[in-house]
Amino acid sequence: MCLSVALLTLFSGCIENDIPYPKIPQMITSLVAEGEIKPSVIDSLAFDVTVYLDEIVDIEKVKFTQFTTTPGAICDFDILEETQNLSHPMIVALSKYQTYYWAIYAKQDIERYFTVDGQVGETVIDPIGHRVIVTMPEGADVKDLTLQSVKLGPREITTMVPDLKPGPLDLSYPLRVEVTAHGRTEIWTIYVVFTEAVVTTVSADAWSEVIWAYGSCSSDMTGGFEYREAGSSEWIPLDQSRVNQEEGSFSASIPHLKPLTEYGVRAVSGDDKGNEIKVTTQGTADIPNGDFEDWYLKGKIWYPYAEGGLEYWDTGNTGAALAGGSNATPTDHTVTGQGRAAMLETKFASVFGIGKLAAGSIFTGKFVRIDGTNGILDFGQEFKLRPTKLKGYFQYKTADIDRVATEFEALKGRPDTCHIYVALTDWTAPYQIRTNPKNRQLFDKDSEAVIAYGELVYSGTMENYKEFEIVLDYRDTSRVPTYLQITCASSKYGDYFTGGVGATLYVDQFSFGWDLP
Repeated sequence: MCLSVALLTLFSGCIENDIPYPKIPQMITSLVAEGEIKPSVIDSLAFDVTVYLDEIVDIEKVKFTQFTTTPGAICDFDILEETQNLSHPMIVALSKYQTYYWAIYAKQDIERYFTVDGQVGETVIDPIGHRVIVTMPEGADVKDLTLQSVKLGPREITTMVPDLKPGPLDLSYPLRVEVTAHGRTEIWTIYVVFTEAVVTTVSADAWSEVIWAYGSCSSDMTGGFEYREAGSSEWIPLDQSRVNQEEGSFSASIPHLKPLTEYGVRAVSGDDKGNEIKVTTQGTADIPNGDFEDWYLKGKIWYPYAEGGLEYWDTGNTGAALAGGSNATPTDHTVTGQGRAAMLETKFASVFGIGKLAAGSIFTGKFVRIDGTNGILDFGQEFKLRPTKLKGYFQYKTADIDRVATEFEALKGRPDTCHIYVALTDWTAPYQIRTNPKNRQLFDKDSEAVIAYGELVYSGTMENYKEFEIVLDYRDTSRVPTYLQITCASSKYGDYFTGGVGATLYVDQFSFGWDLP
């Protein structure tokens, strides 16, 4: 007996535990701060969180009220205990078997403005260098100016010395202003630069059949634009109704142009002409398989492209087929009565009574793989043009919502809603979608990467197809997209496994519009 124990002790000292710990990424699942203006964005791939703060929040003393992680994760400090300094990225370590480092960023936009009567163009406000630059016409009496409006710090809590208010202003020398908020003082300098040009063409952004033009002039003048095709000596005046002017800055859309054509654009005001800017419009393009004619069946799964053809669209069929058949399929119920369209149906996919609701969906991108009973998708196809609208036909048959996630209990029993949306982004790679609640990452239309967005939401039952136009709302006319995302779903909240079984969406003949009215 003693010998056996001794031998066991000897051998156990030689045994090494070389079984590796499982690699389970530890996630931040929620983060809420006092004074946030919209929910934080959690990027589970980059391991970072962006917090959006109201301008009056002290960025060096941010108070978090909610912080949750994947079960069992240990944080290296109590983020809720004290205020946190988010003037620079904050690093948080989450540990369980391994350590994962997360970065928390704060985005805080402070509205600042400074306008002077008679200035040319917009004031340049440099929050990094603490400078305000006002452009005035050559010969203007800058000793006797009139300040129209001023705001150089967060609303309601900012003081200035001297206390600038609308009224007389002397900028014959650089003006030093102490701007104080949250007990911290910044020294700003306000000064004038002169320009001989009364009217200036600032920039022009050429799309396919539209040019967006930007100009500046004295704030007491009315700006406009002229344009001409390359090689023509005739300038065409743009209808003044298309011009938007705010003080000394103005802009306009110039429609009904030819793709792949060079144009000249210049700002004007009365008889004064600005400099000419030459630009070339972009081309146009069709949406591959936008009529949803091409499909092929492999096993139980329908794919929305020809066998061996371009894989531009994909569906959630790979996941739905685990517990049944495809719920995005071709149909001969089309707008014209010929060819094919896409039929998207919300189903309850189950095996032995266990399963989840699966909304029928079709999207530009690729279904990557199954994650348990959830899906991982790559959203987006490369695209560098700037259409003005998505056009097509749809027909919808609603159903009462009978399957809900906990956060959508209030929707149970209500008619389901279909969702079609289009987005242009400047992603550097396809955007990964995860529907697993543990590390959920869905498309965010308010993301800074989204350049333009438009959507159609409908609830009801239609007897026939209806034509639609989704106008793209651009947040910047100069940014050139890198990816196109179009998504159609029979249940708007299908990503949350919420919807009505039997809700059906038909879509057909998708195309882009490139012009403006």
